[in-house]
Amino acid sequence: MPHPLLTRDVRDRLLLLGTGTSHGVPVIGCGCPTCRDANPKNQRTRSSAILGLPGGNLLVDSPPDLRLQLVREGIGLVHSVFYTHGHADHLLGLDDLRIFADYLGHDLPVYCDEHVEARIRRAFDYAFDPVARQYPAGGVPRLVFARLSAEPVEILGVRVTPIPLEHGRHSCFGLRVGNVAYCTDAKRIPAASMDLLQGLDMLVLDALRRRPHPTHMSLDEAVEAARQLAPRRTLFTHIAHDLEHEATNAALPPTMQLAYDGLEVPLGLGGNG
Repeated sequence: MPHPLLTRDVRDRLLLLGTGTSHGVPVIGCGCPTCRDANPKNQRTRSSAILGLPGGNLLVDSPPDLRLQLVREGIGLVHSVFYTHGHADHLLGLDDLRIFADYLGHDLPVYCDEHVEARIRRAFDYAFDPVARQYPAGGVPRLVFARLSAEPVEILGVRVTPIPLEHGRHSCFGLRVGNVAYCTDAKRIPAASMDLLQGLDMLVLDALRRRPHPTHMSLDEAVEAARQLAPRRTLFTHIAHDLEHEATNAALPPTMQLAYDGLEVPLGLGGNG
């Protein structure tokens, strides 16, 4: 007899599974005060999120920490995946997705651009071997790709607007659902994308550290972008160990704060998408 499927209900919620940079926090071998701190809000796995949409759970990225994140937060089912870009810290937990085709009874829909699809096919070539795909679901990741572009797309019953971002010499997609936007891995928000981010209730935005970085916003750059966009609330993510949670939040404007793993906020869809 199959085991019962246990999964937390996150409908109409944005759940931040991970809020850390590519190294995670604590960083391997680092003895800085943040890495040694016992405060769980300073313990950051690699960045990812779940959006509880009317048609199911949309996972944003599959970092190397994915299995631990999903188990920690009680998320037992993912219905679709949205990839922001193809860097290792956002992609290399993809093998943990293989259980979901078994649960769903069909291949898992994956929304990404052509560059991410090509990287997935290279890095996880075994998932596309014709012989391996004859194995029972759950043996290898079973994915069906849907092309992501700058045009809005319906995913799980909701209009999702991809937000093009500049990530150094690479590109990245944020996304907007209703009046909530999630924009990780951004050095710059193009003018056209600034227009797409007007009128937000909640903005989740990249803020790596205090010092400038070539491919990510510094904290000051992220604060300035948030001031220009003027959402009701801003959460900063993709955070390095340079930013201790409590001290950093104490110095931020009242409508802005560092996010942390497990933080859950309303999407405000009202059940209508």
